[in-house]
Parts: sequence; C-alpha cells; structure tokens
Amino acid sequence: MTLGDFVVYANYFVLTYFLVINAVYLVLYAISFAEIADYVRRDVFSGLSELFASNYAPPATIVVPAYNEEATIVDSVRSFLTLHYPLHEVVVVNDGSKDETLNVLIREFDLHESDQPVRLQLETAEITGVYASPTERLVVVDKANGGKSDALNAGICAAQYPLVCCMDADIILEEDALLRIARPLVESGSVAAVGGIVRVANGSRFEKGRIIEPKTPRKALPNFQIVEYLRAFIAVRTAWSRLNCLLIISGAFGMFRRRDVIAAGGYASDTVGEDMELVTRMHRVLRENDRMYKISFVPDPVAWTEVPESLRVLGRQRNRWHRGLIDTLFRHRKMLFNPRYGAVGVLGMPYFFLFEFLGPVVELAGYVAFAAGLFLGVINLPFAIAFFLAAIGLGVLLSTAAVFLEELRLERYPRWRDLLKLTFYGILENFGYRQINTLWRALAIVSFARKNTEWGAMERKGFDEGEADGGIKYTPGKDEKRAETAPETVREPTRRSE
Repeated sequence: MTLGDFVVYANYFVLTYFLVINAVYLVLYAISFAEIADYVRRDVFSGLSELFASNYAPPATIVVPAYNEEATIVDSVRSFLTLHYPLHEVVVVNDGSKDETLNVLIREFDLHESDQPVRLQLETAEITGVYASPTERLVVVDKANGGKSDALNAGICAAQYPLVCCMDADIILEEDALLRIARPLVESGSVAAVGGIVRVANGSRFEKGRIIEPKTPRKALPNFQIVEYLRAFIAVRTAWSRLNCLLIISGAFGMFRRRDVIAAGGYASDTVGEDMELVTRMHRVLRENDRMYKISFVPDPVAWTEVPESLRVLGRQRNRWHRGLIDTLFRHRKMLFNPRYGAVGVLGMPYFFLFEFLGPVVELAGYVAFAAGLFLGVINLPFAIAFFLAAIGLGVLLSTAAVFLEELRLERYPRWRDLLKLTFYGILENFGYRQINTLWRALAIVSFARKNTEWGAMERKGFDEGEADGGIKYTPGKDEKRAETAPETVREPTRRSE
C-alpha cells in the first residue's frame, strides 16, 4: 500500500465517522425536540403553584460546598434560603477555608454551635463543628479540607431531608428552580435523580441574587460557550434522559434522593469528574439491585453560572472535564455494551466511549489526513466537498438548530438581537473555536495517560449588581491549585455540565 492509498483510506474512514456521529446527533436532536415540545405542553397544566402550596413536595436540603467564599457566600446563602419551595433547608459545608468564610456566616446569620448529629453514612474528612441559625433553616458544617466531593458527602450526611440538591456556592438559581427540579421526584417514586439546566450568566443583569435580564455578553468566548451549553443541555441531554441513559447531572445543579446517593457510596474523592462518575455509578448500582428507576433531566429549572473568558482558563477547564469523562468510562468499563445495564450499557456507554472519548482523536486525525490528501493530490473535488460538509456543515446545522430550539420552545432570551448573535456564533464556532476545543480534549487524553489529577487554577470576577462578565471560582481539592467547579462535561460539536 502506498502512502497515497493510506491517506485515501484514512480520509474515507474519517468521513464515515463524521457521517455516523452526525447521524446520531440528528436522532438525538429529533428526540429532544419532541420531548421538549411535550414538556412545554404538559407544563401548562402542571399545577406548579398548587404543588408549592401543597404538602406533597418532600422537604429538600440544598448542599453547598464552600472554600474561601467569604466575598459572596452571604448573598448566595440568602438567595438559597428565599427560593420558592414548601420546606427546605440549606447546609453549607465549609471545606477548611483559609479565609473568613466561616466567621462571615457566623456573624451574618447569628450562628451558634449545635449538637445536631451528623449521620456519617459516607466517609469524609474530620468534621470540627456544626453551627445552626436560630431564625433560618441554615446549618453550617465546618470540616477539614478534603475537596469538593468530600464536602458534598459531608453535606449529604448532615442533611435532614429525603431530597438533596447539590450545587456550587457561586450559582444563581431562579426563584422556582428548586420546585421545578423536584417535580419529577414528587411525581414518581422511581425517579432517583434529576438534573436541571445550567446557563451562562456572563452579560446578564442580576440584582440581589436574582436574574433581572438575560442577555448575551459582549465578549466572543462566552458566546461560544452559550451555544455549547444549549447543545449540551437542551438538544442532547434531553434525549438521553428520554432514553434513560443520562450519564451526567451537572455538579453545579442536581437533585437526588438521599438514600440512593448513600446506597451508591456518595461522591468519589479520587476523580476530577465526580458528577459524571456518581451518576454512572448510580445507574450501575440500581441496575445490579434490579431497581426500576429513572434518572431525568428537565430543561427549565435554571441555574446561572459564569464561564471562563480567556482561552487559558477555558483550556484548563476542558482538559479537566475530558479527563473526568475518561476516568468514569474506565472505572465502569464493565457496563460497555453490556445488556445487563439496559440502555446505559448498549447506548449511553458506547456513545460516550466512541464519540466523546475517541472523538477528538479521530477529528484531529481527519484534519491531518485531509490536509495530506490535498498535498499529495489524491483527494478529488467531490470528496473534498463531502468532507467539508460532514466536518463543518453539519456542525453549523446542529449549532444553529440548538439556538432555534431554545427560541421555539423555551424562549429564555427575549431579544431577537441575542438570538441572531447566538446564531452567528453557532456558525462561527466551527471555524477555529471547535478545532481548539478538539485539541484541548486530545491533549487531555495525554494528561490522563500521564496520571494528571490536577484541577487547574480558575478565576471568577463574581456577580455584580448589574451585568456579570466573569470567570470561574471554587477550590475543591486538597491542593490550593484546584480552584474550580465545573457545570458539567461539554462535548464538541454537540455539547456541562458540574
């Protein structure tokens, strides 16, 4: 076989791969479109206000891990305490902060040491104190630093209620978000966990911990990420939920039945993708125990988060997300193509392995093979056009379709100017931004092979009274270099997310 023949075969292989993966995406989009249309139609008769006023909603605990959050923790806790829900408490876990996080909470909420027991049903670092507010349903657990997963486990142990909502300290929730994310758990006892949508806060206006006006940001990089998040949550995650093989509930905003999280062993502390790993392990444990269950995603309980505004910070984030994905797939590889695990084994795991894990390798190889084919003169014009349409054209279609699905069904961005801007970025991202993301993810495979477990330092400007244009914040590990909590894994070209 000559070099030219090898290059030709390589190009045909990559073209076939692109066609297959985009065909899968189109099927997922079709399922998501039908599911969201049905969800919006049912939501009109959902009786959300009646649910709020009734006694049918089980009480819930919001678990908030915090590390060095003194600047924003008071406003965040106040916003969580005032969410619309019949009965809920907030458990803040101070994960060995080195700043005044604990003292600020004690002072602002008049906290006193409490003898409330913490049921240590999960392994955590040493708990050094428990504080409670005399006027609010607020508990603060003070503990030695153990990382975000360890802090979440401590909060789940301290929770008094059957539903636990795990989220980041710097997330902004819409007022009815807790009620909306709990609704599937209220409606069916077989639902074990629910994920809500995470949206990009950069550019939007906020006041007193509430969003006033959703807007797109001025800078390009956050706009690219808005399109990604729309693909990830609305256009793809909805479909996986419908098929009951959703493997990711964003670490930034998800609700679980406390008993099922504990039965699965809680969050793993030795991974950088703790959100995906927990959900995948829950699938595995529930299947192995022959439980009839559902892990769901609902598109309207909204959490707003700031995203990176520099390539340096974003690259570190995406590298970590992809390493977390790989780690989860390898930990639970026995589920791959295993019919014992139902749709998760025969659909979800193969998809993530073939298209998420290996996708960046094949895509980069495709670009190299295509360039080599042009250089050697072994690629004709019809093939070049087909390759371009498969690699770029369908990516444009999928990105713009996600934006229009948002407008037609959810209408979160009220201004046409914002939708036109997002459509423009949905087209533009396929010419450079997507390729950079592919490179980051390919490099993450190398990092994983070298056993790199760092989170990477991240930055956040924080929510101002007005417009938010920021980065990322939270130090979830024992190492001070770890300084971010991610909304979720995001896949190019379709997809955070935690």
